[in-house]
Amino acid sequence: MHPINLFGSTLEELQELCAAEGWPKFTARQMCDWLYKKQVLAIDEMTNLSLKVRARLKEVGYIGRSVPVDCQTSRDGTKKYLFRIDTPTGQPCGTDALKTRQGGADAPDAGHEGGHPFVEAVMIPDGDRATLCISCQRGCRMGCRFCVTGRQGFHGNLSAGEILNQVLSVPESSILTNIVYMGMGEPMDNYDNVLRSTQVLTAEWGLGWSPRRLTVSSVGVTPMLRRLVEESECHVAVSLHNAYGAERAVLKPMERRYPVAGVVAMLKEYDWSGQRRISFEYTMFKGVNDDLGHAAELVRLLRGLHCRVNLIRFHESAEVELSASGREAMEHFRDYLNNHNIICTIRASRGEDIMAACGLLAGDGARARQ
Repeated sequence: MHPINLFGSTLEELQELCAAEGWPKFTARQMCDWLYKKQVLAIDEMTNLSLKVRARLKEVGYIGRSVPVDCQTSRDGTKKYLFRIDTPTGQPCGTDALKTRQGGADAPDAGHEGGHPFVEAVMIPDGDRATLCISCQRGCRMGCRFCVTGRQGFHGNLSAGEILNQVLSVPESSILTNIVYMGMGEPMDNYDNVLRSTQVLTAEWGLGWSPRRLTVSSVGVTPMLRRLVEESECHVAVSLHNAYGAERAVLKPMERRYPVAGVVAMLKEYDWSGQRRISFEYTMFKGVNDDLGHAAELVRLLRGLHCRVNLIRFHESAEVELSASGREAMEHFRDYLNNHNIICTIRASRGEDIMAACGLLAGDGARARQ
């Protein structure tokens, strides 16, 4: 019997638990209030639940919260937090856990497959903004050539509670203005838990954030990306890096299964002219994707789509043989896109000195310092 991780469960899932236990339906809203608004750490703190309900709740569930085990601070103020994942068998939460506990379904594959029991989250201060970059998997199986995270392999999906724990357990939690799902892992490869976490963040019974404060990224797993567009109101970011399919496949093997041309064609089916934003991340590699011919192909690919492009300086590492484009090449590329009616900016690099920048998260900091 798997215990239920109450933290990360939706209102509907907690209502199903209440129905299964014979508790009043309103008990689920009371639990949501304690979990997400009051943010209690123990079931005994849910004082408006009866002693009988609390006693039973401790038998069937727990509140899966944990603090970071390590923090590194960059020269620029960026902070990288390390979290240990302590559910080696991948205890599920919500409806999945309820079905498992009742014997109505096999235990869902939360994917905690051993190895690398750590994930990292990065807090980026910027004036009156504080953005938290969170992880959704331990490692990644997308195999992108330039990504340090992917080189460690895939070691498991995070539950919705483990994703949300990063948000509520960093010291800056109360001042966060934005969340980006751009840490370790591919969000569309852990879609159900990622979606559940966004629901908790944005629902009135949850944390009540505007979905416009959340950005979910993807390499372009088209079927799940379409679901994200239709089932959430969050901003969407696509890791593009090369508009030529054959060249992109060398950098990102997933291109062979989900060609970027098809990804963009799918996105063009939706209206992005309102407040919801679609953006494309483009890491620039010297002599690989940084000339004006690549810029022209990118313009051709994105023509007709209301979007923006973020250019990212490649953060070199000994594990990857690629080199970073120079500032002048990045500026010429940016100017070409802007002159062809595609909003383009060069993203400021943050936290490189602590391996917190794009593509550098590895989740092994604790072991390296033990």
